[in-house]
Amino acid sequence: MSTVPTDRSPDSTLAFLREGYRFVGDRCDRYGSDLFQTRLLLEPTICLRGRPAAELFYDNDRFIRRGAMPMRGQLTLTGVGGVQGLDGAAHQARKAMLMSMMTSAAIRQLGQLFDDEWRARIPVWAEAGPVALCEEVGRMLTRAVCAWTGVPLAGADVVRRSADLHAMIEAPAAVGPRHWRGLLGRRRAERWIGDLIERTRSGALPAPEGSALRMVAGHRDEQGQPLPRRIAAVELLNVVRPTVAVGRFVMFAALALHDHPQWRERVRGDDTATENFVQEVRRYYPFFPVVIARVRRSFEWQGHHFPQGRRVVLDLYATNHHPQLWPEPEQFRPERFTGWRGDPFSFIPQGGGDHFTGHRCPGEWLTIELMKRAVTNLTCAMSYRVPPQDLALDLTRMPAQPPSGFLIDGVRRAE
Repeated sequence: MSTVPTDRSPDSTLAFLREGYRFVGDRCDRYGSDLFQTRLLLEPTICLRGRPAAELFYDNDRFIRRGAMPMRGQLTLTGVGGVQGLDGAAHQARKAMLMSMMTSAAIRQLGQLFDDEWRARIPVWAEAGPVALCEEVGRMLTRAVCAWTGVPLAGADVVRRSADLHAMIEAPAAVGPRHWRGLLGRRRAERWIGDLIERTRSGALPAPEGSALRMVAGHRDEQGQPLPRRIAAVELLNVVRPTVAVGRFVMFAALALHDHPQWRERVRGDDTATENFVQEVRRYYPFFPVVIARVRRSFEWQGHHFPQGRRVVLDLYATNHHPQLWPEPEQFRPERFTGWRGDPFSFIPQGGGDHFTGHRCPGEWLTIELMKRAVTNLTCAMSYRVPPQDLALDLTRMPAQPPSGFLIDGVRRAE
């Protein structure tokens, strides 16, 4: 039996927070191994990267999600009791509900709502000074996803609801005020959505037929029981919050168009080139850094021992930048996706495995649709300037983004 390389530090939590997206990949390179053991939050943890590791990690016979994510992540990002922490029949029932929302027609509908929001903002931006695209897109997505899910949202509430959703996304790996804002945002959002769930169930709020609000309010678990109010709120937020998080990918797409201007012409009017561009944005830029599970029962893999209950971390960013999977991984090359047929374990910006039976993000196709719409709007529907600003990506910050939020000005509607 071979020995898992072990990080020498007695606890690597501070190093993980300090090094961010590079923490796992740099150590794998240092040890010449795609797995190593360390301590995170004082707990022994095995860290993995790469395709074989991803295929292993998404084996539901070997890993469970219950009790895997640290509580600070549940209290901010995912919510306590959500689908991400379920296994077996409970997970299958909850995941089936979420996947039923992701039909082609529904995805196109949300894309059109986002398009409408974008086109409506162009004349507003034209009259404004510099605008932060990340913030603007977050608010557009908040309005669009609320309309799509049947969640009523008054115009005066958009800014604070969007801010709460962003705070939840910012909080899991943060300390101090950023984390506290995430805790507060989660509490306010669950209270808001929980009230809507109760009003829908009582008939006081007529939720649209087929809407996510109606589906979650009426969902029954594997025992035939309705979801408790708070759990229902968590699951509806598991549709709303990740959709708003797509705004980061949209910002990265705008950054990629700025850094690689030759792609502006290539994607214009070419759906295949646009899709390749979007996929490379998802591979190249940092999004959610890691996913976490626990060993269901002890087993051996490639000569390494995985003891029952051991926490295991799969690094998504390091896998998407693995040099054996992606030649010249630090180069932005959308053409690498030409003719690509898909692989659920080598390209995992939103998790790996099967969407229906595993823990891969149910909104992945929705993400691609929204990003393609954004790229089309950025290249065909408007012109703009990118004023001088700090656009450097700090990979020690999770989630990463340019400090400026990507400012644009001089916006004009395309003729």
